[in-house]
Amino acid sequence: MNGGELVAEVLWKQGVRHLFTLCGGHISPILVAAKRRGIRVVDVRDEVTAVFAADAMARLTGVPGVAAVTAGPGVTNTLTAVMNARMAESPVIVLGGATATVLKGRGSLQDIDQMTLVRPTVKRAETARSVRGLISKLESSFHVARSGVPGPVFVEAPVDLLYDEATVREWYAKDSGGQGTDLASRAINVYLKQHLFRQFAGSRFIAPGEPRDAEIPEASAKEITRVADRIRAAQRPVLVVGSGTMFDPSAVDALATAVRGLGMPVFLGGMARGLLGAEDPIQFRHQRTKALEAADLVIVAGFPLDFRMGYGRSIGRSAEVVTVNRDDLQVTKNRKPTIGITGDPGRFLRALSAAVGSNGRWGSWFDT
Repeated sequence: MNGGELVAEVLWKQGVRHLFTLCGGHISPILVAAKRRGIRVVDVRDEVTAVFAADAMARLTGVPGVAAVTAGPGVTNTLTAVMNARMAESPVIVLGGATATVLKGRGSLQDIDQMTLVRPTVKRAETARSVRGLISKLESSFHVARSGVPGPVFVEAPVDLLYDEATVREWYAKDSGGQGTDLASRAINVYLKQHLFRQFAGSRFIAPGEPRDAEIPEASAKEITRVADRIRAAQRPVLVVGSGTMFDPSAVDALATAVRGLGMPVFLGGMARGLLGAEDPIQFRHQRTKALEAADLVIVAGFPLDFRMGYGRSIGRSAEVVTVNRDDLQVTKNRKPTIGITGDPGRFLRALSAAVGSNGRWGSWFDT
């Protein structure tokens, strides 16, 4: 298999069934191979749309969404959507085409320093020098995108790593100017042979593996018990549920059951909107600030204390505050919580509901 076919095999093994793109010459082998493998290739009008679509696919399925874009302007056009995925904590893989490894920095078509542009907007940015390295880095990128705080990963795929070795050798022989017998030509030939060897070494024996389990932080049993005790003692609790609870779409029904089981007034935000349907009696849509000011316990799960929460000031000063987030920076950002937990908010709420049991004793608080 050539590099493009190996990339398609990795995507398939990782559960990817849609590949979003704007067709370009630097990435053609990936698109051809993906279609042959059974992955639906969706061609859009602008590269930024490809990444937005990949982001949406990731949020809806839990499988990292993938966009493949051509070199240079194809990559730069994605940056708004990539940064959006980063802020939304969405696992996205962006495959960026690039000039041939031997021509990098020499003024070839659409050759720019893509890594410097992309690196500040992603969890990790990688470039490859060999076919083996490309496949290894692509596989690990799926693990990185899903682990900890989910987010986008950029993998640069030089065009000469995507075609078969014989074709690349023809390119190098044609464009190198090293066909002569003088010393300079012979030196170029030696260099290119060594370069080709490094590029394709071991590529015939690459076998993409199965996905690695994501590394997800979890609340401890002690932390869950501490929060459960506070719920039992609370007279005016409020629960705020945000996008960070929705990383696992397969667990949405269990999450909704857990939130209903806790039985306290709840405000939904971000991707959690709609979790409880339209008419659930514990769900409130208005006067959130008023409720937060009056509450004696506020649990904020997967929702940042940002401008929507008055940077934490919307919550009354005397209230006990519990924040739960995969991102430890968000746990304490803008307001120091009574209990701050670095862990998956969705799993936390399911465990908390099981620990607390059924609740229905806040009737007067609901009527306030």
